[in-house]
Amino acid sequence: QVQLVESGGGLVQAGGSTRLSCTASARIVSDSTMSWYRQAPGKERELVARITSRSTTDYSDSVRGRFTISRDRDIRKGAIYLQMNSLKPEDTAVYYCNAAGTSAWARGINAWGQGTQVTVSS
Repeated sequence: QVQLVESGGGLVQAGGSTRLSCTASARIVSDSTMSWYRQAPGKERELVARITSRSTTDYSDSVRGRFTISRDRDIRKGAIYLQMNSLKPEDTAVYYCNAAGTSAWARGINAWGQGTQVTVSS
């Protein structure tokens, strides 16, 4: 069973910054597209950012230029991060980490973390 553990977030003032972390086994992280999604109250879950196994990144229009997704340079840590800058109240949501396996052995893996709350106060 694939386990993803998120940490970080909390209450942040508008304009501030915070960083989310997601950890899993090093093999999962290296052989998957890792993504951050978010879900605000009353809204559907939406993709925020993703990073492929080759470290290609992609962002939603609403966060591009403000958020950065990255992998830990030490792959043994099995960690990815979401650096969130210039936060806005509309960034308030529960943020979820997702692993979608891409290597042959990992296809079929689609795992979610438990979510971490980010609240941006105006």
